[in-house]
Amino acid sequence: MLNENRFPMFCPRTYQKKETDYHYQFIQDHPFATMVIQGEGLVATHIPVLTKGTKNAFHLVGHIAKSNPQASHLKDGMEALFIFQGPHAYVSSSWYDYNDISTWDYSAVHVRASLQLQTAVQLETSLQKLVYRFEKEQDNPTFYHDLPPSLLQEHLPFIVGFTAQPIAIEGIAKYHQDVSADTRERICNKLRGNPSTAAVATEIEKETSKHLSK
Repeated sequence: MLNENRFPMFCPRTYQKKETDYHYQFIQDHPFATMVIQGEGLVATHIPVLTKGTKNAFHLVGHIAKSNPQASHLKDGMEALFIFQGPHAYVSSSWYDYNDISTWDYSAVHVRASLQLQTAVQLETSLQKLVYRFEKEQDNPTFYHDLPPSLLQEHLPFIVGFTAQPIAIEGIAKYHQDVSADTRERICNKLRGNPSTAAVATEIEKETSKHLSK
């Protein structure tokens, strides 16, 4: 059982996502995260972060450059906040069939976790998995073992890897799943008209289906 989050994300009850399945799959689908730690002040880095384990028992794996100011603050047992974000878009009140304010539709999962620095062997293993994850769908993939050993040995001393054991996880999906069908259709039509926001329309329909089935 994960501990209660001491620094909770603002999340109206209608949009809360408490299911472990949702949290785990969300991270698989949106692995580019913001990692925030406390250094001399708050320090943030944007990095790909993968999971290791199952949906019921997993930890996070990632790495950063040693030249990153954040690296000098990393130590075993310290806490970090990982923010994973899904599709998002501005929603204009001019699209409604009633009077209300404009807003922003979005989804996110926050993971507060305890860090553990990786050994050199653990770092290489995690890098192999990271490269495989994102190369496997390429037409002519270049996997970790395809890179010249000299190139790898040249870069490895300049990065630091870590694992992160979740302490608390929160999720939100705010996608107008609680409005009328007419308003929802108007919003989705507007969002589909822009390639950069079309994915939000898909999320609205998906979350509405879940909302109505409750």
